[in-house]
Amino acid sequence: MATATIEARGVTKRFGKTTALDGLDLVAEPGQVVALLGPNGAGKTTFVRAVATLLPLDGGELIVAGHDARREPAAVRQIIGLAGQFAAVEPVMTGRENLEMVARLFGQGRRVAKRSAAAVLEQLGLEEAANKPVRTYSGGMRRRLDLGASLVGDPRLLVLDEPTTGLDPRSRNELWDAIRALVGRGTDVLLTTQYLDEADQLATHIVIIDHGKAVASGTSTELKRRVGGRVIEVHARTREDLPAVANALGRFDRAGPQVDEATRKVSVGVDDAENWLSLALEAMEASGADVDDITLRQPSLDEVFLALTNGN
Repeated sequence: MATATIEARGVTKRFGKTTALDGLDLVAEPGQVVALLGPNGAGKTTFVRAVATLLPLDGGELIVAGHDARREPAAVRQIIGLAGQFAAVEPVMTGRENLEMVARLFGQGRRVAKRSAAAVLEQLGLEEAANKPVRTYSGGMRRRLDLGASLVGDPRLLVLDEPTTGLDPRSRNELWDAIRALVGRGTDVLLTTQYLDEADQLATHIVIIDHGKAVASGTSTELKRRVGGRVIEVHARTREDLPAVANALGRFDRAGPQVDEATRKVSVGVDDAENWLSLALEAMEASGADVDDITLRQPSLDEVFLALTNGN
């Protein structure tokens, strides 16, 4: 069997009286994008820093591509690339110069560094801007260049810590496309993100952590099934219709409906046993409320996340 990209067994890390990682178990198999999700302070960035050998652990075992991160940190650094939450590129240099500099820091000779930089610029669609100063790049282009700096060493594992923070939707989509292309060429990815739709789009395996422990793992579909049931969602025509819609849907679930006044949407969780769409239509007709649409859907990853982390 192929060696797991990451194996974490009982990993612990404390900062004074605060326990950031509390016996975390995680396995990332080759050929996957593994997304690490969790509330703020759950331990995501601490784990990323441990994988990158930037942070010594207090306990447990962490193996990266067959190398012990505690005993063989130099070996681990040779096979990973790391892109943090903010683009770490030099604005007065060109994109090409940035990548060539990083390649030289990886120990590549001048000619090899030029070839590596050129290949990465082509991979990430930055050839036209390669000879322009980075200060002229858009935010999305800077993030792609930062991603490229993590790739010039041809890493087996690419570690991305909230890579699309602060990007507009178009730039996010461009970076997603770049990550998909890298995975298609054989790069494994460990991703942390605050955007659950990002995990839904990119990840083949998702691990949800809370208070330093893994509380659930699986594919997006598996996690949604774990929460179970369906969601009835009604879009009211006006805000004045919201109370009637909420009252009608509230009969289906003792926990009560979720009301989003900004989007005029009311949702309620139900089980799989009934023909809920017909029942919802009948309830809306009886309520007298005007609605634009009614849907019956699976729980979203956001709803799964809130359920598994107790809303934290």
